[in-house]
Amino acid sequence: MGYRCVGATRRNTTSENARLAPLGTEVALGSLDPPLTPARDYMSEHKDLVVVGAGPCGIAVGAAATQGGLDVILFDKGSITSSLVDYPYYMTFFSTAEKLEIAGVPFTIAEMKPTRREALVYYRRVVQHFDLDVHQYQKVTSIEGSQADFTVNTRTRIGVEESIKTRAVVVATGGFHEPNYLNVPGEDLPKVKHYYQEPYPFYDQDVLVVGAGNSSVESALETYRAGARVTMVHFQDKIDRGVKPWVVPDIQNRLANGEIDVYWGHRLSEVRPASVVLRKEGSDETVTIPNDWVLAMTGWRPNRGFLAALGVSIDAETGIPTHDPETMETDVEGVYVAGVLAAGYNANKIFIENGKLHGPKIVEAVSTSD
Repeated sequence: MGYRCVGATRRNTTSENARLAPLGTEVALGSLDPPLTPARDYMSEHKDLVVVGAGPCGIAVGAAATQGGLDVILFDKGSITSSLVDYPYYMTFFSTAEKLEIAGVPFTIAEMKPTRREALVYYRRVVQHFDLDVHQYQKVTSIEGSQADFTVNTRTRIGVEESIKTRAVVVATGGFHEPNYLNVPGEDLPKVKHYYQEPYPFYDQDVLVVGAGNSSVESALETYRAGARVTMVHFQDKIDRGVKPWVVPDIQNRLANGEIDVYWGHRLSEVRPASVVLRKEGSDETVTIPNDWVLAMTGWRPNRGFLAALGVSIDAETGIPTHDPETMETDVEGVYVAGVLAAGYNANKIFIENGKLHGPKIVEAVSTSD
């Protein structure tokens, strides 16, 4: 039988050892470890719904299930809303707070558009409000079975293997499984970053920003203002259409003034320890420029492994799992998708504000199924 550490017991045990041990007594390190209790016997339970992923859209499914009287449990390989945790520290959402609300829980802030920090607080509050059973840092390793009799296998952070039975499964793993790699020589160098959180490490450094979408533009502006020497490279000839409208004049002015350099119609061809090579589109013409860091803001791709293993059909061209948009059920009965995973390769098609609507649809379908 597996065992699980109980966090509260760990704190109490540690404090008791420290309080009771006489002054100068050495306390064995093993005595500071918490007592181990048997892992919960999930196989004796049969949930109505297991949600894989505890991001905003997964939480929305859990909230709708609770409101609908379904017995639901959520698993996430990281923390609650781990994708938001990885967002830039000072990011402001494009959507208003009202559009990010889940299940009627008010998202009340002073400004119209919430920050990353405010969103993290809000979604934790939703979890607490509905008393959702969320297992953080417990990775789903596989899903087996068929409608009304699925087995979801998991592994805790300390390596305990557990399984649970469920009538239906919702895969809401988001779109941030791994970055869209450039597949160029030198991309594995430590100087290449596929994520961005804050500009301060790049002061007085030569920084190349790949792309011209929201993430690229905002990281270019922030690192420039933090004292970096910034160059952008984009295979097209202008800023992407989806860039936040209040940011566009700022980046256009910086480019026009030469404060940020840009290579339109070029791609990153090679990353070297102290430079990068850019290649002009449609030719073999290249330019080499000094470089300390590469911020490859090329987007991310979702994990469709669970869906493929269960036999769900996935369109090769769009990456969209076959599903009914009215119920979010895939072509495998009892398996549902929620959030950006349903958008395939076009991650800009589904956001929190429309992905949160998948939860009530799924719950209604599960509640009316045999």
